[in-house]
Amino acid sequence: MRIVTLVKYVPDATAYRSFAADNTTDRAGVDGLLSELDEYAVEEALKIAEAGDGVEVVALTVGPAGADAALKKALQMGAGAAVHVVDDALHGSDALATARVLAAAIGKIGSVDLVLTGMASTDGGMSVVPAMLAELLRWAQVGFVGELSVSGSLVTARRDGDTASETIEAGLPAIVAVTDQINEPRYPSFKGIMAAKKKPVQTWGLADLDLDPATVGLGAAWSVVREVVKRPERAAGMVVTDEGDGGVRLAEFLADQKFI
Repeated sequence: MRIVTLVKYVPDATAYRSFAADNTTDRAGVDGLLSELDEYAVEEALKIAEAGDGVEVVALTVGPAGADAALKKALQMGAGAAVHVVDDALHGSDALATARVLAAAIGKIGSVDLVLTGMASTDGGMSVVPAMLAELLRWAQVGFVGELSVSGSLVTARRDGDTASETIEAGLPAIVAVTDQINEPRYPSFKGIMAAKKKPVQTWGLADLDLDPATVGLGAAWSVVREVVKRPERAAGMVVTDEGDGGVRLAEFLADQKFI
């Protein structure tokens, strides 16, 4: 059985994030890391591999040169191999183009039974790529999964909603997007960190996937950012000195702001 985990290199959420001159996310001017939500997908793939025999886990990412850091983390956690799709023409690709590239890469990897991914990326938060990918591959897809099991040619997933939980079965091959409730991602051990250095990492460009550069990138994007306006600086707050009328003045302020 071969499991592909989709991992994304995203800007560090704790750092100052901004946009580049073309209104795309500035990835060069900020440190990046493996999207936290994708760590749950990697962990779930490793748990499935540990529970069965002959299960191979391959980490796959699409991104700039620095995105190999996301693959490195997945390999240190325990993935057996990695694939990095990198090409200058990919800059500015939207969700649909990303799904198109991922579909081609999965086809090139070959003999893939299950694709695991996080429920969203921490930089985009759209939660649409898994469904788009499933449509392109014509595979079954289950999203927002909080519990997963694989038996034979079936996956059984539990999805928790606001008022109820539902159990869904899907035939393999399938794409499953997991939530942060499904497990607790492991920390890479020293042994895992050292072993990752010897694991194979393949680098592919668009030509390797037989994809036309005109179908990806900012020029082909169906959704683009037209304008970016910096958030206004926070104004100083109003200080009220209580001289016996503090409660009244507070009530007047709240009324003026239509809070009451």
